[in-house]
Amino acid sequence: MTWGNGAYINEARSAVHSGDGMQVNFYHLEAAASRLREQTRRPRTVAKDDRERLYQRFVPPGRFRQASYVLAAHHTALLSGHPGSGLRAAALMLLHELPEGKGTLHELPDTQDDDSSTSLFDSSDIHSGDRLLLDLSGADETRYLEVQTQLSDFRNRLMERGAHLAVVLPHHLGYLLRSDLRPLTTDIERPSALRVLTVHLRRDGISPTATELEAPELTTYLTKAPMRDVADLADRIRRARDTAEPERGFPHWLRDALAVLTDQTARVAGDLSARFTGRRRALLLALAMFHDTTPATVFSAGTALLKILDHPPDERPRLDHSDLNAEFTAIGAETQPSGRVRFSKVGYDRAVRDHFWTYLPDLRIQLCDWVGECIERPWLNKGERERVIAWFAEQGLRTGRPEDLSNLAIRWTKPSAPAPLLPDAAQILAHGLADSRHGRSFRQQIYEWSKNAELSPRLKQVLILVCFQVMAQTHPDQALVRLHHLTRRASGPAGASAQQSLLKLAHADSRLYRLLLSRIDTGMGGSYGQADTALFLALADAARLIRSSDVRRVLASGWAGVLRRWPVERWRPDADRWLTVCEDDRYRDPALDVLVTACAGDSSALGSVYRVAHDWSRARSGDAALRAEVLACLFRKMNSAQGHEPLGVGA
Repeated sequence: MTWGNGAYINEARSAVHSGDGMQVNFYHLEAAASRLREQTRRPRTVAKDDRERLYQRFVPPGRFRQASYVLAAHHTALLSGHPGSGLRAAALMLLHELPEGKGTLHELPDTQDDDSSTSLFDSSDIHSGDRLLLDLSGADETRYLEVQTQLSDFRNRLMERGAHLAVVLPHHLGYLLRSDLRPLTTDIERPSALRVLTVHLRRDGISPTATELEAPELTTYLTKAPMRDVADLADRIRRARDTAEPERGFPHWLRDALAVLTDQTARVAGDLSARFTGRRRALLLALAMFHDTTPATVFSAGTALLKILDHPPDERPRLDHSDLNAEFTAIGAETQPSGRVRFSKVGYDRAVRDHFWTYLPDLRIQLCDWVGECIERPWLNKGERERVIAWFAEQGLRTGRPEDLSNLAIRWTKPSAPAPLLPDAAQILAHGLADSRHGRSFRQQIYEWSKNAELSPRLKQVLILVCFQVMAQTHPDQALVRLHHLTRRASGPAGASAQQSLLKLAHADSRLYRLLLSRIDTGMGGSYGQADTALFLALADAARLIRSSDVRRVLASGWAGVLRRWPVERWRPDADRWLTVCEDDRYRDPALDVLVTACAGDSSALGSVYRVAHDWSRARSGDAALRAEVLACLFRKMNSAQGHEPLGVGA
């Protein structure tokens, strides 16, 4: 079981080719996609099924109804409040409760993508009945001021189109709020944490008594816990119930759930300062990061840490050292009947990780290298790898080092890196994207990567996965932009994968379909015109939204680009597909108008389109009479476009 230049497969579910090359990479990309799908928690998504789930568990905070009245009256509501009060959930629920009309509910992009627009608010992307969310909770001063300046004009267009906007304001920049926006602002009050917990538990079939909910440790925890942590506690209680012995009840589930969340950093600090040597501290951190693994795994991880830190070796003979059992006992750990090592105190592993990353900041770069090296070795099974990566990501994000996650993603996708690391690279980027504090910086980083044609093929494949599987769940506009850039610049399997993901995303939502059509129309005359032309033909649909004049205009522009750039044989199959849709008289007139408009009166283009249509009409398959009708309709429209009157008119 080695990696090196060969293949190491530890997640196989079926027979796979074990040599180097495309098939191995495809297998590991499938494993990466599977791992991303398994990460079911999507707390920041605005997808309808996730909104419905949130609505079932939502406890309206104080002054929520006032914000609802403001939104209904002014089409814009600004929410302020202390962090942890559930502002984002409140904003989302304000929009969710509005009548569901023709528009969509989506979040406005929080990064500036491409040079085509300098404004966050693109009025061309607002449609009747849209419900828009803008989360500014992490904005800096410059961005917050810019958004406020743009917001006044944007509000007028919202009202014109019957759209609504809910904005989460940055609490730390409250002093910068413009006076003209204060009437639209509601100060949201923190809901009852106990009520939030109770509602979440009941939705999971757990109904504790009033006495059980009065436990002092629970009361203490709920006093300061942010709403997202209260929801997380409810989920931990559910998981404790699902894994506990049948005779155990709510007090036991609560104790187990709270034990993981209890702050034990003071205990860890005391233990470290009292009696631990450097080697024992390394073992302590190794067990904290590789908790619930075998003694050999913990030992190997500890040895690797000592080496990376250039810790001097212990020159004594090996038999003069304590064995691992004694060392584990000394750090408060024990080997379970399963053969795996755990700390005796629940939650102690998390406290150790918190302590090292918080109080030894000068070691964070080396700790990143250590985790990267350990993941690269074939010690761990799938579940163990996922836990280590999640714990490392948690610490890096908590201590303000998102670049550590990005650096590991780059490291694990180098051409020389083992292919089994692809799921790990995808997972660590997914953690970054899901973070409320640093998610925006990861979306910006992925944007910059997506425009780099020299990016490693493996990193391109990973970016395609995280854009489609993760980013699209919360920020579909930004995912589409990044997939578009990757489609333009990638070739081979990566290019095909990028285009497939991009088309799936665009076809799943009419708003995104419009957005991609518009981007292609803008880009067909640029340096990636050939790629955008091919993408246009793969995307363009003669039936979808064809009655919209804006859509027909963009489609006609796209077809005009095809006719100018490509020989007939390259677009003939796509034209045949387009004409086949025209057999349905619901789409015939507008779809044929698109083709005729695309020719722009050019007799050569008109002739090419007509000859293709004539050949199509004589194909053996299909209804010959219908095809003849389509051809005749096209002929009439071409004559009209050239100013030729039908036979007999004007005689």
